[in-house]
Amino acid sequence: MFKIYKPQVLTLGIMLMFLFNSSKGWSQTNYSILDFWKYYSDAENQLYKQQAEISFQSLIERKESISKLQTKNDWEGHQQVIKERLHASIGDLPVKTPLNPVITKRIKKEGYSVEKLYFESMPGVRVTAAFFIPHGKKKNLPTIIYCSGHSDLAFRSDIYQHVILNLVKKGFAVFAFDPYGQGERLQYFDEKKGKSRFGPTQEHSFPGAQLFINGASTAKYMIWDGIRAVDYLLKRKEVDPNRIGITGRSGGGTQSSHIAAFDERIKASAPECYITTLEYQLKSGGPQDAEQNFPKGIQLGLDHADLLEVRAPKPTLMITTTRDIFSIQGARDTYEEAQLAYKAFDKSENLRMVEDNAGHQSTLRNREAMYAFFQKHLDNPGDSKDEEVSIFPVEELYVTETGQFSTSVGSKFLFDVNSDLTKKNMEVLKGSRQNIDQHLIDLKQKVQAISGYTENNKKAKLIFSGQTEFETYFLNKYLIIEEGDKIIPLVTFVPKQTSKRSVLYLDDLANKMSDEAYAIPIELAKKGITVIVPDLPGYGELGPGYLKGDAYFENTSYNQWFTGILNGKSTISLHMEAIETLLEVCKTNLKLDDKEFMGISKGGFNSSLLHAAVSGVEFSRMLFLDPMPSFQYVVSNKDYNPAYIPFTVAGALPHYDLPDLSVAFAPNKLMILQGTDGDNIDSKFLESYDFVKEHYKSLNKANNFSMEKIDSEEGTMDFLDKFLSNP
Repeated sequence: MFKIYKPQVLTLGIMLMFLFNSSKGWSQTNYSILDFWKYYSDAENQLYKQQAEISFQSLIERKESISKLQTKNDWEGHQQVIKERLHASIGDLPVKTPLNPVITKRIKKEGYSVEKLYFESMPGVRVTAAFFIPHGKKKNLPTIIYCSGHSDLAFRSDIYQHVILNLVKKGFAVFAFDPYGQGERLQYFDEKKGKSRFGPTQEHSFPGAQLFINGASTAKYMIWDGIRAVDYLLKRKEVDPNRIGITGRSGGGTQSSHIAAFDERIKASAPECYITTLEYQLKSGGPQDAEQNFPKGIQLGLDHADLLEVRAPKPTLMITTTRDIFSIQGARDTYEEAQLAYKAFDKSENLRMVEDNAGHQSTLRNREAMYAFFQKHLDNPGDSKDEEVSIFPVEELYVTETGQFSTSVGSKFLFDVNSDLTKKNMEVLKGSRQNIDQHLIDLKQKVQAISGYTENNKKAKLIFSGQTEFETYFLNKYLIIEEGDKIIPLVTFVPKQTSKRSVLYLDDLANKMSDEAYAIPIELAKKGITVIVPDLPGYGELGPGYLKGDAYFENTSYNQWFTGILNGKSTISLHMEAIETLLEVCKTNLKLDDKEFMGISKGGFNSSLLHAAVSGVEFSRMLFLDPMPSFQYVVSNKDYNPAYIPFTVAGALPHYDLPDLSVAFAPNKLMILQGTDGDNIDSKFLESYDFVKEHYKSLNKANNFSMEKIDSEEGTMDFLDKFLSNP
């Protein structure tokens, strides 16, 4: 695919230094705009706050809708709406297949026994579990599913064992299972280190991001594990099918509330340290790891209260603490709203909330309230006092021989599930490409709808912010201000002898005191080309923001990206809108309307340029330096680069990918340049651009598309000139 220059190895970073004549040394020009405009000191949070404001508007509309519900019939209608919205969010659940349970060992203890087992929630997807069965009655026991929070050990951790064994002492059978990425289901297990290279939240979010791009979610498959756990329990004679409960804390609170909302066979639910409101979640810690975020959930009108209201009048206990990471005010507000539904059903007593003055933890008061709740509603009366119990050594509760599926009997994990989905999606996309004319006609509408793009009709003002003169060009600083105080800081490089060509240059230019970072714009200005260099939302002086969260990878905030998943407004759509505004303002105010506009980007900004071009921004040609290869590459690579995630669009596959946007750019000139310091991209993913190459060829413009790799000094000075030369 690539034309290779090989005489002498040279990384792209060194190439750029060479371009700017590094032997003379780098100066320290100040490229910052906002160091002058102190009013915008919070600009690095603009992306997240813009996303949050979009979310808040949807949540306000939801509250207005809820306020109109009065009668039982009203709430029954709303329950149907919730079910439809949940289904619209996560899509069809998998088909039920044989569970193929395997009991690996039975342990007898005083007063109870434990069966260690695994079952298949989907073909090849194995779920480790332990079934704690009290001695005495052999049939129709009240049974509780226990969902583990974010612990590497899952249900084997001391506090979770304490709760489980207390429930067993009180006569409940308890079924505890490992979620994906925890316990014996670590997906990124390093045998040498004896642990995952990620923590539990990252174990969920790293593959979860890939699922989002494919139009699925971690939530879907974690809920499915819970539903299949119920299926397994209903096959056991020890279990009373009419007395099944579910509980769990933190991540277990997430799972228990989600599973109970989807599975009507669960009679009583007691989520702990999770339920709040999305408004206060966004205003505090922000979106958490992947499984907590229903795709377009906020846009669809969903909030935490819906998880409770859809179950009314089934018994539910909210277990909360005042200093939890999940807002206690949000929990109180959710309880107040959900009570309206339970009152309409004349079952107010079936919804209760217990609150203790503590942090994100299990407390004595809350545990005893939970025991009493299940004793009442699962018809198993007794003493609700918390008791001392003997905790198992972790290894004794291992289901598999090694304590990990990956090193014993094996299992599919989320990445494997996603790989299967990728194959299906790519087949659909390839089928659409067969009718290329219709595919391209539909592309603009698909891109705008899926990305969340909206036409920007707001007025914008360009503010001049200073000029610095150099030997061959002027450096001008500007600030674009839109309604609502949205801003776009930018600099322009204006050559003293100008041509009729301009370049929009996109890169994550965080270092505002480095000429090296601006090497390409400077080189272009020396060639007589006007260069516009803005900071787009989330980058430069408009990022990265405070929201790092627990799903933070290598300077990339998945949590911030998840906000766009919730409200259907991708980061890419905000980039598209910013580019559109930027060029419109610059053409009008800087007298550039008669100039040819070209686009040059580094890293994932090729996605921003391509999306903007398909949506209607006109570029005569584009050059991508070390670009993100494709969405397919991200979803297919188990060790993808996290920096690509903000430049992807949730749900894009199977509808389109970056090669499709490249085809739509034809017959305009498009050059993709890969330096030796870029990702080591497998050739099979580069083959996806054969589709682009063939399309250019079919238009008799084969020379207008090229993919080149630069490995030499003689190649470093060629690539800009080659790009700028006439077709």
